[in-house]
Amino acid sequence: MTQTPTTRVAVIGGGTSDEHEVSIASAASVVRAVAALGFEAVPLTIARDGHWLAEDGQRLPAHEALGRIAGCDLAFPVLHGVDGEDGAIAGLLRMTGIPFVGSPVRAGALGMDKWATKLVADDLGIATSRGALAGGWAAPAGAAFASELRPPFVVKPTTGGSSNGVFVVADRADLVATVEQARAFGDTVLVEEYVRGREVDIAVFRDASGGLRLGSTLEIGVVPGGVFDRAEKYDGSAEFRIPASLDPREEGAIRQAAVLLYEALGCAGVARFDFFATDDGVVLNEVNTSPGMTEQSQVPRMYAALGLDYAGLVGELIAVVLEEIRLR
Repeated sequence: MTQTPTTRVAVIGGGTSDEHEVSIASAASVVRAVAALGFEAVPLTIARDGHWLAEDGQRLPAHEALGRIAGCDLAFPVLHGVDGEDGAIAGLLRMTGIPFVGSPVRAGALGMDKWATKLVADDLGIATSRGALAGGWAAPAGAAFASELRPPFVVKPTTGGSSNGVFVVADRADLVATVEQARAFGDTVLVEEYVRGREVDIAVFRDASGGLRLGSTLEIGVVPGGVFDRAEKYDGSAEFRIPASLDPREEGAIRQAAVLLYEALGCAGVARFDFFATDDGVVLNEVNTSPGMTEQSQVPRMYAALGLDYAGLVGELIAVVLEEIRLR
């Protein structure tokens, strides 16, 4: 990796979504890694109300915040959820000509929308659970809503993250009321048939040489209620098995599907792909183009299992952008 003492990296965290605190933690970890790599980190935070904040918490006018980012060699956004991961920050940085780590607008927008992701996966021949939309531009939920689906159901906002607004519904009679609950987390709600299987995740990034680097598979232990929810994700109680206990067929199917989706969506940086390993094969759950990036998050653990530590992973992601800059 080519670097100089003056290489400056703007690390952007926070955001207006309900994943604000998760993003703050991810950004703090990235800042530490950037410093450990010998770069200069320039932390910037987007407050819950959308205002930009400097490292000391001072409010910055938007033009001044962009000026600080433009004064860096590249940006490393670590925003999760709406108005960040969905392509918003990528569009802002691209339009202002600032090189950045992570996926471009299209990949962020498609990956953030669980319904759009299903359509892409279906076209690639990757299995997904049967589902239907409610709310937003879709038909409102009613008595006949999702009549072709079989309970139990999983109800979730199409653009939610960190398992916010995810509900398991056993009885069809409770479906409409649960859809209304989920709308508090997003206007458009996805209802899917519940998939019985082991949740297995894998991460992919493209390195500076152009090669795809896959992390180890990670299996999430059984959780109460059948949903890997926000509490288990962030309170340290989750049980992870790395690598996942898979037979060669399952392992190959997950790795192939992750690569196909990474390429088809047009991802850059690191993305995480979540699957269910079922008796009938591998089923896609969702895609995360801006996954959690604390030292203890799933993606860093996947690469650490293969010998690439946290700072090394951050360094690899930065190296891609530095190489792109060099080739311009």
